[in-house]
Amino acid sequence: MHDFLSFLPLLIICAGAILLMLLSAFEKIQVEIASFVCMGFFGAAFFAQLIVGCGPETVLFAKVFNGMLVSSNFTMVAGLIILGCGFFTAMSANSYFKVNLFCTLEFYSIMMFAACGMLLLTMAQELISAFIALEIMSLSIYILVGYDRANVTATEAILKYLILGAFAGAFFTMGTALIYGGASTTKFAGIAAFISANSASNALLIAGAFLVFVAFLFKVAAFPFHAWVIDVYDGAPAPVTGFMATALKTAVFVVFANFLALSVDLHSGWITFLFYVSVFTMFGGNLIAIGQSNLKRMLAASGIVHSGYLLIGLVAISADHFTGSVIGYYLAAYAVGTLGIFAALSYLGGEGEKRASFDDFKGLAKIRPYSAAAITVFLLSMAGIPPTAGFMGKFYIITSAVSAGQTALAVLGVVSSILSMWYYLRLIINMYFHDAEDSFEIMGSPFALAGTFALVVCVFAIGLYPIVI
Repeated sequence: MHDFLSFLPLLIICAGAILLMLLSAFEKIQVEIASFVCMGFFGAAFFAQLIVGCGPETVLFAKVFNGMLVSSNFTMVAGLIILGCGFFTAMSANSYFKVNLFCTLEFYSIMMFAACGMLLLTMAQELISAFIALEIMSLSIYILVGYDRANVTATEAILKYLILGAFAGAFFTMGTALIYGGASTTKFAGIAAFISANSASNALLIAGAFLVFVAFLFKVAAFPFHAWVIDVYDGAPAPVTGFMATALKTAVFVVFANFLALSVDLHSGWITFLFYVSVFTMFGGNLIAIGQSNLKRMLAASGIVHSGYLLIGLVAISADHFTGSVIGYYLAAYAVGTLGIFAALSYLGGEGEKRASFDDFKGLAKIRPYSAAAITVFLLSMAGIPPTAGFMGKFYIITSAVSAGQTALAVLGVVSSILSMWYYLRLIINMYFHDAEDSFEIMGSPFALAGTFALVVCVFAIGLYPIVI
């Protein structure tokens, strides 16, 4: 029964995706109805995940799936984040597509298929299963990014993302083949057993692990595989960008952490590599973000920086007794802040996302004070200002690095966080210290507005929730 309940959220989302796909054949079904159905399924799956609660690590249907899927506290928290991201993205999309009229019922079906791939990826304990989940997720996201076929920017974004994403998938496949050649298995448990019986210095194993890491680093937009993210985030519809920036990153970091933590020898062999990748990711992302005048492009560069912080968490994990609590907490804190900003952009951006730059939001606080206050909360959380969830997330990341003996990395993380203040405070200054140049009329449904203020509550609620490192 526990196996079935652990698998139930995935089954609910999959059923919802198929239902919406079938409903899209009927012309009388409105897009707004599809958004309600999508929200309902994401909400049901979220509560199903809550019912399962916390429990010991369990191999799901061991005889059926042959140990390919595992449920743990870490995967359950990741599932909650992904499902929550899906729910709030559907709310944002409901408002967004009232103004931007290019949505069809298939949009919500594809989004739920993407969530299916993400949930499957978090539970994957075998490389071929992880590849299948990764491609289910990726193919769905490709379609969502370029959904507005009349938009030249979206077309450019999907072209870049599809080509580079295909390379990342190829790297993962080749890495899996090399690991199988070295360890004679693709299961995480089998690879760990091989490393403990032999060593992690096997040439095929090293080459395979490197290629798998390259694929993961591309998906999370870490240095030096970050170049795609600016244009893709800019070209995608605002709700899709928020979904990519949060749910996709959550799924990939969870499987990345699970793979890295399968063996102490494997983790220790890649610490130096991840150390430098983390440093270059943080500071490279900051340099890109500082020079941006477009809000979505700034948030994309900011996402690169946050990937760097999460890589600090990967460097600092203990493969002996890995729980994933620090990484899970940071992912939740990052998700609520980023989703909140994109929810606000979904109803403030206007038709064709005409309000896109920092200057477009000048004087927002004088016209829409509550929206400006909500955006300020999200920005302060992402900057790591107390008492927000972002501050506690960075605190746990830095503390875990110090505990793991990575003091230099912890200090560099703090310096990077200080640098990020510049571009976060820049928007706040524009909203509060300039006269309004726009009436900021809000069109469409109030769902994105409601989601924005619900996420403000989440920012403070998660900040008050303690974890054990």
